[in-house]
Amino acid sequence: MSFIIVQDVLFIVLLVILSIPFGNYIYKVMTGQKVFLSFILSPVERSIYKIMGIQDEDGMSPKKYALSVLLFSIIGLISVFLLLIMQNVLPLNPEKMGATSWHLAFNTAASFISNTNWQAYAGESTLSYFTQAIGLTVQNFVSAATGIAVSFALIRSFIIKKKNTIGNFWKDLSRVTIYVLMPLSIALAILLVSQGVVQTLSPYKEVSTLETGVT
Repeated sequence: MSFIIVQDVLFIVLLVILSIPFGNYIYKVMTGQKVFLSFILSPVERSIYKIMGIQDEDGMSPKKYALSVLLFSIIGLISVFLLLIMQNVLPLNPEKMGATSWHLAFNTAASFISNTNWQAYAGESTLSYFTQAIGLTVQNFVSAATGIAVSFALIRSFIIKKKNTIGNFWKDLSRVTIYVLMPLSIALAILLVSQGVVQTLSPYKEVSTLETGVT
């Protein structure tokens, strides 16, 4: 029991220590300041804005920002729902997973869009590689980015009282994804690979374990 307490305390202390530099980093990203990744990621960011037709000075009113969030979320909800009910005819499905029921598809889509990620199924026995990668993994990024973007928009609404803008949702979404979530995912992926975690698109394989037999 004492070891668990010490472990929990160390974990909390580590979080508090990391929150200072990481929080400062996110603040700089969301206010458009340069960070150590800017020289690599700024061209990517500018290219995305160019494709989307966003100018540096473009801002949104609270109403427009909220409508953009709702529109983006609705498109994501419909996209994930369609992927789930059509996965049996989509590629990257070596195990021939069938389509999910409409209510499971809606529940899953609504869950991942709202960033709650509640799963009423076993992913490896229900969803194909394509559905998990293109549907759920994408939402793991953009739904989290949406939540962070909305948080900063709320903060701006308290701070910037004399302006009619609380920022631009598409810029906020892009910055969080490019500068925060993607670098973190790459670093963690390298860590997992270094520890022998396997990621493959091959069909499932049966292996014999010492404890449970064939799995």
